[in-house]
Parts: sequence; C-alpha cells; structure tokens
Amino acid sequence: MEIQILLFTILGTAVGTLFSLFPSLHIYNVAGIALLLWQMFRDVIPELAIAPFFMAMITAFSFINTIPMTFFGAPDESATVTILPGTKYLMNGKGYEAAVVSGIGSMAGIFLLVILTPFMWYILPTIHKVVSPHMAWILALVMVYMIMSEWPKGCGIGTTLWQRFSHAWGNLFAGLLTFGLSALLGLIITSKSLISVEMGFQNIMPVFVGLFAIPSIFQNLLSREKIPPQHISDTVELSWRDIGKATFQGGIGGMLAAYLPAVTAGIGAIIAGHATALRGDVLFILSGGVAKVLYYVGAFLFLFVLTPLSPMGLGKGGLNVILKPVFSPQAGDFTLMLGVIIFSGCISFLILLAASRWTLKILQIIDYKKLYWFALVLITAIVGHLTGMAGLFVMAVSSCIGSIPVFYHSRRSNCMAVLLFPICLNMAGYGDIVASWLGLQ
Repeated sequence: MEIQILLFTILGTAVGTLFSLFPSLHIYNVAGIALLLWQMFRDVIPELAIAPFFMAMITAFSFINTIPMTFFGAPDESATVTILPGTKYLMNGKGYEAAVVSGIGSMAGIFLLVILTPFMWYILPTIHKVVSPHMAWILALVMVYMIMSEWPKGCGIGTTLWQRFSHAWGNLFAGLLTFGLSALLGLIITSKSLISVEMGFQNIMPVFVGLFAIPSIFQNLLSREKIPPQHISDTVELSWRDIGKATFQGGIGGMLAAYLPAVTAGIGAIIAGHATALRGDVLFILSGGVAKVLYYVGAFLFLFVLTPLSPMGLGKGGLNVILKPVFSPQAGDFTLMLGVIIFSGCISFLILLAASRWTLKILQIIDYKKLYWFALVLITAIVGHLTGMAGLFVMAVSSCIGSIPVFYHSRRSNCMAVLLFPICLNMAGYGDIVASWLGLQ
C-alpha cells in the first residue's frame, strides 16, 4: 500500500506540474477530467490512490502555476500602472527571480501548514462551531469591504474636468459593474443551472473559465509588447525578516481564503494587506506564494480534520466539491496527507527552479502567444465536451463580464461575487426569496 501511495503521489505531482504550465488552464478543470477517468478505470486504479493523487496535484499547481503567471504575459502600455509585481520583475528582466521568490513563499506556506497542525485539530473546529451560524453576515462584511476598498482612486489625469473624472472613476465604476453583473450571474446559475445533471459537478466550470481564463487569454493575445531578455541569477535578494513578514501576511490571507466560503486567495490578500500594512514587491510575491498554498492545499487538507466537532471535515473549495460525491476521508488520513504535501511540495519546488529555466529558453524560440492560442482551443474544447452548448453559452456570457476588469483595470476579485452573493443570501435564508423576485423559481 505504501508503494502505491508513493507512486500516485509522484504521478499527481507530475500531472499537476504538466497542466500547470498551460496558461489560463486551472487545475480544477484537470481534476474534473481526472475524476471521470478514474470512474472509467476504477477497477484498475485503487480508491486509496484518490486522495494522495489529487493532493499532490493541487500541491504541484500551487507551485508551478507561478510560471505562466510570471512569464506568459507582457502587458501593453495601457496596463503598465496596474500590473502585478511578478510582471514588473519580468519586464525588468528578472522573471526568473520572481518565480524563485514565489516558490520560496510556497515552501514557507508548506512549513506553515505543518506548524499549524495543532491549531487545525484543537482550535479550528471550535472556531467553526462558533462562527458557522454567523457566516452569512461575515460574508456580507467581506463583500462590503471589497466594494469600499475600491475607494479612493485619486484625482485623475487629464487637461479637462471630464478627462480627470473619467480617469479617476472609470476603473471604480468598472469594478462596481463587475461586482453587480457577477452577483446577478451567480443568482441565475445557482437557481437554474443549464448544465446536465450528469455533469453537475462541473456546473461552475464554464463560469470560472469565462470570468477568469478567457479574458486573460484575450488580453495577452491583444498585447503588442515583447518579453525583454531575462537574466538568470544564482541568488535572490531576500532576508529571513522578509520571509517572516510575508509568511505572516500570506498566512492571514491564505487562512481566511481556506476557511471562508467563496473567498479566494486574492480577496484574502486584500484583507491581509490592509490589516498588516506591509508593502513592497518582494513581500507581495512572497506572501502570494504562502497564500496560494494555504488557499489551495490547506482548503483541501481541512477536509481531513475529523474531530467530534467536525465529523465531516472542514474542507472547502473546488477540489472538495469535485471529489465529495465519490470520496470520504477516513481517520488517520490527515497525517498521510501532510506527508504527501511535504513530499510533493519539495519536488515541486525543485521542478519550479528547473522549469523556469526551461521556460525562458523556450520563450526565446516560441512566441508565447501561440501557447495562448493553444490554451484557448484546449479550454473551449474541455468546456464543450463536458458541458455541451449550454456550457459554452455560459462561458461566453461570463467572458463578457470577466473582460470588464481586464480592459478597464479594476480588481478581478470582484468577479467572485458570482459565488459570494448567492452563498451569502442562501446562508441568510433569503436566497429563494430573491430568486423568486427575479423570476428564477
């Protein structure tokens, strides 16, 4: 049994690494396909392999997806004031350093998960028991905070009053519009799903592909900038103090995202960044690596926290939803999963270092836009195959909404209102009432 677990841990790491290299392809899409394949060959693939395989896959993704996020996107001049620090490093020829710093942050996140084990077992279930009845207004506060944090946007740039007003308030209005349309879309898809019952576990996939993946692909295909020559350094400018600060900030954001429903690492990072008031590109990249691990890996790991106060675990997130119909955690799985995370995380960090170098060499030969064309075809084919024409229609509508923050430079986290708003209403007991007002029931 130990050999099988080791083999499927390595296989999960390999699969997660491979598909994490494709720009805009999310690992949850791959997880859905992997689950279908397992159901087809379940007589050959043992059930005990499910948890190690998917845990290793999501761990690898939390490391390796740094590569497409950092290297596969050169913003044009219209977006230079809103690009993320990782992209700034890329445009300054230091993309490899950004990838390494993010990987160090992810390793710090793995270490944080290990030392938080007593907290998960002895404190988190009690917190969950106290907090869960109040989750509706907590999520409402998160949404209010997201909207309020859009202000202020400055006085604007221009020679006329209208130019200054539109420059200062244009992206703010875009953020509010994105939030409102995403919330409305969320109410529609949660009340009347267009996806067939057989593919119900992928009900939300076309929405997220449209809101996040397709707009990113279009943005990079339309960009006219070229990736500048990159320098591969043998050292990075980091101190233990930086790592400690980033682990603290990323830990707060990641834990919030791992526990609160529909709160992503991006939203958690906004809250944690304002709470800790830590600034700087290095700290941003480091804390992002920490938060990614806690958000993706930690959220799935919570599923294995089986205590008298949490007999069904505390897991959340897309992977938990995908596996829930076919998998139930057992007592003792937590320690096993922690070992899988450490093993896969160490391998993934080493792969990240090598793959970043290979990527830089490949980008000297191949135009990265060809990768985006391939990703566009692949993602569209996956959505069409799994969800049919209805899924493609939902993806197209979602793409229109998701393009607003991309091309008007507002926060893309506002798109998460697609889940935050309906979940908050349902937890408060008003979901059916609002749906009936809109004629959705």
